[in-house]
Amino acid sequence: MNEYNELRHGRTCVYDLQVHLVFVTKYRRNVFTDGVLTDMEQVMRSVCETMECKLIEFNGETDHVHLLVSYPPKVAVSTLVNMLKGVSSRRLRQKYDLRTHRNHLWSPSYYAASSGGVTLETLKRYIQNQDRPE
Repeated sequence: MNEYNELRHGRTCVYDLQVHLVFVTKYRRNVFTDGVLTDMEQVMRSVCETMECKLIEFNGETDHVHLLVSYPPKVAVSTLVNMLKGVSSRRLRQKYDLRTHRNHLWSPSYYAASSGGVTLETLKRYIQNQDRPE
C-alpha cells in the first residue's frame, strides 16, 4: 500500500476514501496568483484538519484548483465542499483584493470523483471472483 492508500481507522470502521475535487472561480475569472494559491493551500489544509480529513495534494491555475482529499465515512462530500469553498472564499477575500463577482469567489458547481488504489475493472474482477457458496 502506498502513502496515498493508507488505511485509516474510526471507532467502528476501517476506511480508505479519497475524493478528487475541482473548484472553478465565478465566471472563470483569472484571479489566482502563486501567492494566493499558496495561502489557499494552507486554508484548505486547515479546513480539512478541522473536519478530520487529510489534504493529500493541492494545485491550481489562475481560474481553478484541484484537491485530493482523504476523508472519513462520516463526512459527506457535499459538506466538505461547502466548508472548503466557504472558508477559503472568506479568508482569501479578507487578505487579497480578488476581482470577484458580487463577493462570490467560487462558482456554485464543483467536480468530485472518487479515487482509489485500483482500477474499476480490477475491483469488478475481484468481486466477481469471490468464492461464492453453492
